[in-house]
Amino acid sequence: MNAHIQLDMMPTAADLLADYRPGNSFFFASPHATLLAQGTLAVLPRSEGANELQSLPERAARLLSQLKQPGQNLPMLVGAVPFDPMQPAQLVVPLAVSKLGPLSFAQHDRKRSPIGSRFVIEAVPAPESYVAGVNTALGRLRARELDKIVLARTLRLTSPEPINLQQLLHNLALHNTQGYTFAVDLPTPATSKEGSTLIGASPELLVARTGRGIFVNPLAGSTPRSVDPVEDARRAEALLASPKDLREHALVIETVAEALRPFCEPLHVPATPTLVQTSTMWHLSTEIRGELIDPSISSLALAVALHPTPAVCGSPTALAREAIQEIEPFDRGFYTGLVGWCDASGDGEWIVTIRCAVAENQSLNLYAGAGVVAESSAEAELQETSAKFRTMLHAMGLHQES
Repeated sequence: MNAHIQLDMMPTAADLLADYRPGNSFFFASPHATLLAQGTLAVLPRSEGANELQSLPERAARLLSQLKQPGQNLPMLVGAVPFDPMQPAQLVVPLAVSKLGPLSFAQHDRKRSPIGSRFVIEAVPAPESYVAGVNTALGRLRARELDKIVLARTLRLTSPEPINLQQLLHNLALHNTQGYTFAVDLPTPATSKEGSTLIGASPELLVARTGRGIFVNPLAGSTPRSVDPVEDARRAEALLASPKDLREHALVIETVAEALRPFCEPLHVPATPTLVQTSTMWHLSTEIRGELIDPSISSLALAVALHPTPAVCGSPTALAREAIQEIEPFDRGFYTGLVGWCDASGDGEWIVTIRCAVAENQSLNLYAGAGVVAESSAEAELQETSAKFRTMLHAMGLHQES
């Protein structure tokens, strides 16, 4: 009897989710494990040069090495890396880390609770401006200046009440057990007295490292789900056969494999993609596995070598990034960057920061993008971004078109 009582009192992954507190926590749930980090022991120093991304692995390794203590758990760096390589990462070594198995929910916890209903919604850019931006990009693609570009838009939601981030995180995790749910404290913006939080439910793993083994799972090529099972299956089959989406996916896989080859032998890259699903989207997926030649290469170093993939930027990378800065009327910040963790041994997991929002007290900035190639239609890309917004909107209890 006593043993049974003790077993019931053991913490679960769901307890880690319940213990999340905005402003003092980092939460990261994958299909395999749930991690809650609390407090701050150290903050990763900024780079002395202009390119923050370039020196990130070296600075991280130095900090973690300094904090290693004999007989204690390896220190871990957690947080987020922005899209722009010139902007600083938000990475910290927490005071305490709890790591348990994958999330599962008791029956009474499996219900989403709306976090509000009276939101004022502003689209930036407006839908017609987004379509115009895609058409501008299509002109460059058809002139063969670019092979692919990813263009995003935002929705700014303002509420009369503070946003309940604990409930929003629970709602996101509830229907994302096969993906990656996260919440990261961000620096307080200069224009605000309140801290901000990067929160979301990404379907896409950038890279995971365990010992010398690495796993990379790029997604590119998407179509919205349907509530009609027959139509949903038809859409999935059409995506697998779509020349436009298969070309978009192949561009990503070629670039990712090329970036990994200097680090891995062997490297296994499947010849054709498979399908993965979220509650709102179908995606083309390729699972790439390899073994590190040099075991000192950390998960963060691999993530930096891969970032940004054409799945969130475009190809060629430098030209696509320049075009994004010209066409998108907002700063992406941490959207299409990285979220994850890396310990002092180099093991870790880094995901692509999509299906996300930045929360500040009574407002949320939602982000969604679509991959544009020469065969794309501007209206279809607008519809794809609307479908991708639904991950966050449904978690908030909102179901209107965006």
